[in-house]
Amino acid sequence: MSGHSKWASIKHKKAIVDQRRGQHFTKLARAVTVAAREGGGDPVGNASLALAIQKARDASMPKDNIERAIQKGTGEGADAEAFERVVYEGYAPGGVAMLIEALTDNRNRTAADVRHIVGKHGGNLGEPGSVAYQFEKQGVITVDAGSYDEDDLMVAIDAGALDIVADDDIFEIVTEPTELTAVRDALLGAGIEVGTVELTQRPKTRVQVSEEDAVKLMKLIDALDDNDDVSEVHANFDVDADVLERLAG
Repeated sequence: MSGHSKWASIKHKKAIVDQRRGQHFTKLARAVTVAAREGGGDPVGNASLALAIQKARDASMPKDNIERAIQKGTGEGADAEAFERVVYEGYAPGGVAMLIEALTDNRNRTAADVRHIVGKHGGNLGEPGSVAYQFEKQGVITVDAGSYDEDDLMVAIDAGALDIVADDDIFEIVTEPTELTAVRDALLGAGIEVGTVELTQRPKTRVQVSEEDAVKLMKLIDALDDNDDVSEVHANFDVDADVLERLAG
């Protein structure tokens, strides 16, 4: 077990709310399309596509929509779209490092939009490589800490998980990217209900921020999330538990 991650808890809550609203159908479809374009249309041999499809299913996206998104990625049909993955790096209020992932069919539009949003909320974009070294690509599975304890999750370690991070509300199970699906399947096979399952950029260290900066950060992240092209926002900040309660409320 290792340290607390309040930001992970906030992300977990936001994901639940977004899923209930069905807010991200467009983004989920784009993720399927790009994964299919990058690694082919067969999820058996394309782990990124399998994960994107699972996320779409978890959000109750119709099967036909998922299949159309795959076809767009593989170039089938007249409506194939040239989406690509772009990553922006920068700093938010409080000296927090951010990686902003986008799936776009127009780099110039997306770059201008992201730069405007970040600047408007007190941050700034940097050069490629300026903050990426502070993050590491890993698989992360969340599990409700109110329903299970540490011993219940040892099946994840047996299946190849690297770590289990304890929080007040959730357990964050960390894996190598290639082991994410196997660990998820092991948890489900043991009857454990999982929350979010994702490949993410986990920060190697975290910056503790004040409540004032945390509020600014959440407004910035919400604004980025509202942009159709932005798919993921990664940040290396952490907040105190009492501040988290107020933010979550």
